[in-house]
Amino acid sequence: MGKILSLLIGGLMVIAGVVLLFVWGYEFLFMLRGAIPLVLIMAGFIALAAGISEFKDVMKNKVGK
Repeated sequence: MGKILSLLIGGLMVIAGVVLLFVWGYEFLFMLRGAIPLVLIMAGFIALAAGISEFKDVMKNKVGK
């Protein structure tokens, strides 16, 4: 019973989301345009942190040898 109920609720949520996407289409695009720069900034910081960490590991291995 729980699996059927979760499928039913999930289907209703998808339908409601699609309907609201059409109703609030402009607002959704407005928010999306505002969120894209923030996502790019966060991804850039993550890439920088990963690059710095990898560089430190390489330098530590070179000094250790």
